[in-house]
Amino acid sequence: MTYSIGDQIPDLTVATTQNESLELQSLKGKNLVMFFYPKDNTPGCTTEGQNFRDAYKEFQSANTEILGVSRESIRSHQNFINKHEFPFDLISDPEEELCNAMEVIKEKNMYGKNYMGIERSTFIFDAEGTLRHEIRKVKVKGHVDEVLALVKAL
Repeated sequence: MTYSIGDQIPDLTVATTQNESLELQSLKGKNLVMFFYPKDNTPGCTTEGQNFRDAYKEFQSANTEILGVSRESIRSHQNFINKHEFPFDLISDPEEELCNAMEVIKEKNMYGKNYMGIERSTFIFDAEGTLRHEIRKVKVKGHVDEVLALVKAL
């Protein structure tokens, strides 16, 4: 199943950096920003994570939780969090279950080589768990400000 505006948060259990299984449905009651990024500790992904980190208190004031998602391992995610002091959890999706549900796996090209990877994307769910906004092909600069404005308008 794929998700679109108006759908409920995926009924999936995911692995997080807290080394626990998280049922996404359990996050209802708060707004949720779920941002998908290609790879830990790469320039764009690091900047995006740092921008969410720097605005985290504002998101919390807007009753919003943040989750980052990539295919990296829990260990890689934990190192990424520790290195950059991220106050939010990261989801490890090596089997691409959540990535495929949200349709973020796309054909990419780097140095003339085609491969399948995560297209930087952000999804905003309201406190009832309804998908209200999706932003695809994200450009990092100014993105967090845009997301924060959308959350505050919920």
